[in-house]
Amino acid sequence: MTVMKNIAAAAAVSFALAAHAAPADSLPTTGTLVVVPAFGEVKHANDQVIATLAIEEQDKDKAAAASRVNQKMKQGLDIVKAADPQAKLKTQGYYTYPVYPEDRPLPNGQMPKQRVPTAWRVGQYLEVTTTNLDKLPKTVAAAQKVLTLNGLQFGLTPETTKKLDDERIAATYKNLNERINSIANAMGRKVGDAVLDTVDFEGSGNYAQERAQAAPAPMMMRAKMADSAEVAEPSFEPGETTLQMQLVGKVRFK
Repeated sequence: MTVMKNIAAAAAVSFALAAHAAPADSLPTTGTLVVVPAFGEVKHANDQVIATLAIEEQDKDKAAAASRVNQKMKQGLDIVKAADPQAKLKTQGYYTYPVYPEDRPLPNGQMPKQRVPTAWRVGQYLEVTTTNLDKLPKTVAAAQKVLTLNGLQFGLTPETTKKLDDERIAATYKNLNERINSIANAMGRKVGDAVLDTVDFEGSGNYAQERAQAAPAPMMMRAKMADSAEVAEPSFEPGETTLQMQLVGKVRFK
């Protein structure tokens, strides 16, 4: 009798250990809807630049200052057109500001007098858009005989951006497929059991935004330079632009 009890106890222990060691059953995935984020990016060397040139004059006579600005801007336009005939030019940001004397503290009881401008600051900006990056240093140096360089913005032409947009979409969709494959394997399912329900190219909130470029702030100081002075060519590195995209796909398993 004792022997039978020992055998039964041993069998019970063995059954319990076997049940404990057995892997847990996988959750059923039939009809499961899986949300899959995907990411893609492409890079390209910048092939366009927007250069902002400027001129500013100051004079007690507002008309005299404006006249010099108009004359030098015309000279600058002619120089840029001759140096880079293919460049697109756009004048903008014409401004006229009064210059007041520095305020001084007045003795107690005295009323401040009405402020009267002692001079006028007049200026204008020139936006130059070009794809001729090889000649950019020479073009800028020639323009700096009259104008000042206020800023450079390297980027991509619309044609290159369109081409890269096609590549960016393809790269992002490829990443989506790769991730779906990985998820199917992790779930113990075949990719053929999955049906792509939705592809949302704006699901990430990473919407394309066109930011309006505000006109540069007026220059507070102007370096005086003789119009005929030679200017050494500056050095520029265009760099590259990275375009990124995110999407969200919804996959349902049969």
